[in-house]
Amino acid sequence: MPPTFPINRVGQEQSTARRLALDGDQGSDQIDPMNLLRLTGRLVNLYSGLVLFGASMAMLVEARLGLMPWDVLHQGISRHTGWSLGTTVIVVGFVVLLLWIPLRERPGFGTLSNVVVIGLALDAFVHLLPAPSGLAARIALVVGGIVLNAFATLLYLNARMGSGPRDGILTGLLRLLRHRRVPAGALKVAIEVAVVAVGWLLGGTVGIATVAFALGVGPMIQLLSAVFPVLALTEREPAQKHESLSGIGSDLVEVRVTKSQPVTVGGRE
Repeated sequence: MPPTFPINRVGQEQSTARRLALDGDQGSDQIDPMNLLRLTGRLVNLYSGLVLFGASMAMLVEARLGLMPWDVLHQGISRHTGWSLGTTVIVVGFVVLLLWIPLRERPGFGTLSNVVVIGLALDAFVHLLPAPSGLAARIALVVGGIVLNAFATLLYLNARMGSGPRDGILTGLLRLLRHRRVPAGALKVAIEVAVVAVGWLLGGTVGIATVAFALGVGPMIQLLSAVFPVLALTEREPAQKHESLSGIGSDLVEVRVTKSQPVTVGGRE
């Protein structure tokens, strides 16, 4: 699917969330209200983005016209295990995190939250959303799911607390293959085609919504970035450190979303 998380480069361990809220200039233990406010805003972006991401996934599930690429695999696994789709998302997320070890990727607080919150939100919204009766309603649910997913992705990325578990596979492989100059887009497509193929063989649903999501979510992220400039991804210096609540510092390289520089971003993955 067209979103790419900011590239997560390994950094040295830094201070925990307490340092984010302290006034370092005065060297005191007093909490700086401005820093606390910024941290609160990032947490709101993080969790609202993750919950809305789960809701967007549920919308495509209820539309029954095809799922997001990784959800094809999740659904295929759930058909054989008896787990709920949300539980499968959580389990697969933790399994994918194990693959970060040989790739030397390091999770942030947002990464761990990503694994758990999206799965819980997905199951909750699958039970809450009514099943659409006609084809027009199902198509509307797909379109709404794509728009909501793009908005949720921007919220999550602007929290700057770590990439999603599945995107860490992409960034880790890109670092390993950097001398071979493998295009990021081509590698991402290869990963997702493999995921969809395995999911389809396991019984996951592939349909027009799968293709629509893959082609539509990237441009929708660009459009929403223009409509809501406060959410637009901005360029940052590679050396700038963003501290996560887990105490693990990481370099996050963010790219401004523009028509002249299309990128792919992925909120959950």
